[in-house]
Amino acid sequence: MERTAEFLKAAGTYYLATADGDQPRVRPFGTVNIFEGKLYIQTGKSKDVSKQIHANPKVEISAFKDGSWIRVAATLVEDDRREARASMLDAYPTLRGMYNEDDGNTEVFYLKDATATFSSFTAAPEVETF
Repeated sequence: MERTAEFLKAAGTYYLATADGDQPRVRPFGTVNIFEGKLYIQTGKSKDVSKQIHANPKVEISAFKDGSWIRVAATLVEDDRREARASMLDAYPTLRGMYNEDDGNTEVFYLKDATATFSSFTAAPEVETF
């Protein structure tokens, strides 16, 4: 999972795809953090993306950087522990202007049963599972 985290951080922005009923929804994200051996992302409970994840936790993430891209298929699992939220916010202190670990809105999810596929136009795909 370290390679996946490094790629997503280096890309800066990745795109998270969820399902809203039968309609796919894609939006930019930027948070990714390894905590207690799991890869986490963060959002706010008040957002539509949170409602979509809770209704169907199967997601895909995609990012592109320097002629290479990644696709990560995973199931998101909410971790409601304060320590997990604090770890994410400590990794992204600029978010503390909008979120804090005790605000009742901040939520973090870890990726479960993830398959990350690294691709480019010049090399065969490589897969990392975690």
